[in-house]
Amino acid sequence: MMEHDPLLPGRLLRRPGPPKPVAAFRGVQIDDPRLAQVLSPDAKLLSLYEGTLHGEGTIWDPAQDRLVWSDVPNRRLLAWRPDGQVDVLIDGTFFMNGNALDAKGRLVHCEHGRRCISRSDEDGIIRPIVTHYEGRRLNSPNDITVAADGAIWFTDPIFGLLMPSQGSLAEPELDHRSVYRFDPQDDSLRRMADFEQPNGLFFSADGRTLYVSDTALSLNEIPGDHGGGSTHKIEAFAVAADGTLSERRFFCHTDHGYPDGFAVDRRGWVWTTAGDGIHIFAPDRTRLGFFATPAVASNCAFGGRGGTRLFIAATSHLLAIDLTL
Repeated sequence: MMEHDPLLPGRLLRRPGPPKPVAAFRGVQIDDPRLAQVLSPDAKLLSLYEGTLHGEGTIWDPAQDRLVWSDVPNRRLLAWRPDGQVDVLIDGTFFMNGNALDAKGRLVHCEHGRRCISRSDEDGIIRPIVTHYEGRRLNSPNDITVAADGAIWFTDPIFGLLMPSQGSLAEPELDHRSVYRFDPQDDSLRRMADFEQPNGLFFSADGRTLYVSDTALSLNEIPGDHGGGSTHKIEAFAVAADGTLSERRFFCHTDHGYPDGFAVDRRGWVWTTAGDGIHIFAPDRTRLGFFATPAVASNCAFGGRGGTRLFIAATSHLLAIDLTL
């Protein structure tokens, strides 16, 4: 059918209009005075959109002035725009989860369905660019980030192989769950570190530290015996010029749920999702503060004017909170 067919679903999900403050929001908990200089205790939590089944993969796209994120079970890639409009960028995805921008500003995606890393090219085609490691299919790539040198880093747990609502049931071909580095210059793929179930990942602003969350605990939420453990933490690594990782160390864990996706700001602070909201940590692991979200938060990203708005995907909600610096 042609795109103008009147029987095709519409792409508009929210008309332009102002956001609504979350009425039940009780403010920001300040545990360290440094946070109060950046985020007011009285800051409002804003509801930008409500309607996703499981929001994920937030990324700010400055060239298009939009926040892009995934609704994984609904198989949609969505965009929020500063006037408040929300529309569908891609309908019928292969269960896209994490998203990032490559060195040329193109969207790259983690796909549970095709078990690959894909790229949205200028011609509108979404092309798989990483599908196998040493001849075996990837598990279900989950989250993705791009280093300053243009290398694409991603995590590859098995969640999408266990949940038909976010992928398809299949046996993994790989006997490890890993973080990978893909170099688009020569199409090389390197296995950088192994985890129980790697999930979110992000670099510090200077690129010298990589943070990775391990959420094996979440396997216990999936029906059946999948060997779920108790791991729910973020680890940190030192990053060499060639991407080699060293100095692996514990960074933090969350008391409620697990640290899924997260963002690292220009100060080096880690803003991580959890079962109860957003927790903020300094690079030295000092807990800076916390604020609750009305649903389980899965990912977050900085964007907007000056990069001072934190966007949060929290189950059915797209939320935002504005920093002062």
